[in-house]
Amino acid sequence: MQYLNDNLQFPDVSEASPEGVLAIGGDLSVDRLLLAYKSGIFPWFDAEEPIVWWSPDPRFVLFPERLKVSKSMKQVLRNGDFEVTVNRDFKTVIAECSKVKRNGQAGTWITESMIKAYVDLHEQGYAKSVEVWQNNKLVAGLYGVDLGNGVFCGESMFTKVSNASKVGFITFVQNTNYKLIDCQVYTNHLESLGAEEVSRDRFLGYL
Repeated sequence: MQYLNDNLQFPDVSEASPEGVLAIGGDLSVDRLLLAYKSGIFPWFDAEEPIVWWSPDPRFVLFPERLKVSKSMKQVLRNGDFEVTVNRDFKTVIAECSKVKRNGQAGTWITESMIKAYVDLHEQGYAKSVEVWQNNKLVAGLYGVDLGNGVFCGESMFTKVSNASKVGFITFVQNTNYKLIDCQVYTNHLESLGAEEVSRDRFLGYL
């Protein structure tokens, strides 16, 4: 376990613990975050903790050509009840994601410092949001980091209406040219949409 200082560097990901923890400390500057994502590393920590950096093995990813859309979701998409946009309201999307109650978590890992950091990334063109609207109201969304190399690193999503987040995710994947969507760690929800585990080495090869 390495403790980071002001130097802009990370240990080799092979030094991560079996759970995927690589390092602690450092900051959430744009330069450090970009270096992290391009190295297969991401921050994930609770509000009362120092910054914790992760590089799990295996990695959970989605290859867009393997996206699974159920018959019921195809019907929802055809109904046209939702409008999907990109980068229309990044700040609201990340704020809504921070409010989501998640199993096993007492609070949110999307702290004020995390929100500021990703807003900075967004303002420099690296972080993207996807918004889902129904009757001109924001009902779902997701955000993540675009590395500019064909890889999108998904961070979090929220929904207030059934199927809305799926509509946003599916529409985003189907209408972009990414070769890989990084989902970081396993979830049943994303597995149902076609995400799968790959080795960390294979994931780093795509980066």
